[in-house]
Amino acid sequence: MAVDYAVIVLYLAGMLAMGWWGMRRAKSKSDFLVAGRRLGPAMYSGTMAAIVLGGASTIGGVGLGYQYGLSGAWMVFTIGLGLLALSVFFSARIARLKVYTVSEMLDLRYGGSAGIISGVVMWAYTLMLAVTSTIAYATIFDVLFGLDRSLSIILGGAIVVAYSTLGGMWSITLTDMVQFVVKTIGVLLLLLPIAVIKAGGFAEMKARLPDDYFAPLGIGGQTVFTYVLIYSFGMLIGQDIWQRVFTARSDKVARLGGTAAGTYCLAYALAGAVIGTAAKVLYPHLGSPDDAFATIVRDALPVGVRGLVLAAALSAVMSTSSGALIACATVAHNDIWARVKGVAAGRRKPGAEDSGDPGGAPSADRAGERAGERAEVPDEVRGNRAFILLMGLAVIVIALALNNVVEALTLAYNVLVGGLLVPILGGLLWKRGTAAGALASVAVGGLTVIGLMVSLGVLANEPIYYGLLASLVAYVGVSLATRPTDAAVLAAWRARLAGHAEGGPEGDTAGAVALALKPPSAAGRA
Repeated sequence: MAVDYAVIVLYLAGMLAMGWWGMRRAKSKSDFLVAGRRLGPAMYSGTMAAIVLGGASTIGGVGLGYQYGLSGAWMVFTIGLGLLALSVFFSARIARLKVYTVSEMLDLRYGGSAGIISGVVMWAYTLMLAVTSTIAYATIFDVLFGLDRSLSIILGGAIVVAYSTLGGMWSITLTDMVQFVVKTIGVLLLLLPIAVIKAGGFAEMKARLPDDYFAPLGIGGQTVFTYVLIYSFGMLIGQDIWQRVFTARSDKVARLGGTAAGTYCLAYALAGAVIGTAAKVLYPHLGSPDDAFATIVRDALPVGVRGLVLAAALSAVMSTSSGALIACATVAHNDIWARVKGVAAGRRKPGAEDSGDPGGAPSADRAGERAGERAEVPDEVRGNRAFILLMGLAVIVIALALNNVVEALTLAYNVLVGGLLVPILGGLLWKRGTAAGALASVAVGGLTVIGLMVSLGVLANEPIYYGLLASLVAYVGVSLATRPTDAAVLAAWRARLAGHAEGGPEGDTAGAVALALKPPSAAGRA
């Protein structure tokens, strides 16, 4: 195991080193939260694939393959489908908004009155998403070093919190690219073929397992439908995903790079299910399906290769954990804390953009402006850095109290989709939607989902069904019963969707909202 240990230790040291290097690049709020909006196609697609394929997708995906066979791929497959839908239909418009959070988008669309409640829902989702990945450290470090569960969670969580706090999105982007390469090699190119060979090939696997293990809907049609509602739609609206869209240097990069990442997810889903099916042949009586990944890695792989594949598992866990952590901290700091405390008069409101250049690169005529910002920006960076540290500690504490990765992930996505899917997509697609309708939709949908999960169980299908229905009814009913959104608000919204600034520097959400809330005649004069 000495070689395996060396591989893992070098990998973890490299993650911390990249965090330190990223800190030197994070000179502004834009750098720290969205990597300066400068990522090209290769880095964008790699980091997007890295964040959506985390511990639940790797360890949980293999576990579902162990339990249900090839149809266990559906959970991760629907994640890939959601990412493809986001990239093809919405990512270009989202990238052109030049905001930092989903709640800022809702403020722009509905006139500045939807931020806090949507921020709370999004914060709860990103917090639980970070927790699910942190829980997965227990399985990996137990195999690596024989550490107990609590110490494993603390060790893995501390490393992610450290490099995320140091450099923000720049550090996370750099580490995600390494993690994308490592898990591609470790899971797709090494573990997948070795697991199939060890199990005797597909013919032997089919001979030793029930036919249901090779049926496309062996996991159940209703379960697949629920996965689509939770994970595919969840990809459309999650802060962790949108924050990566904001890092693209253009809407074209967001669309094409996201499409490549979504396609990669489909292949990863099938690979995880096949690995889990092979593990069922090799180890038919494991205590828990979630143990399948660690067990097959420990027993089936040679020295050195085992270390690389375990590093791949760490990569998957860390990429999602760090992405969810910075999303959680961004929402907590910019959408909740700043709004509750209020922003001092004359200072930028949450969402103010540091770079007016659509591609993220500072233009020559803005050099003086950026130089003048540097005296203020470090305070914003320090504030966001402090919240990453605070949220990271909270994630570790909650992870110590929970056990089931899939249950925690389902809880996170149920709250997100039940509370925010309708007002977000409604805002993008239906101009008659109003702020009152959006607030009613968030409250009714979120509370319905939570209440039904308490009464029926976290993994029940009904909470998301009835939660979405209640959210839709509340949104449409209240929107039609209240005055339409002010024409000036909609005009400012359409301008931002088209990539044009309204009422201030490009990306200044507060300026756009302030202009939109003026009477139409004043807005016209402006």
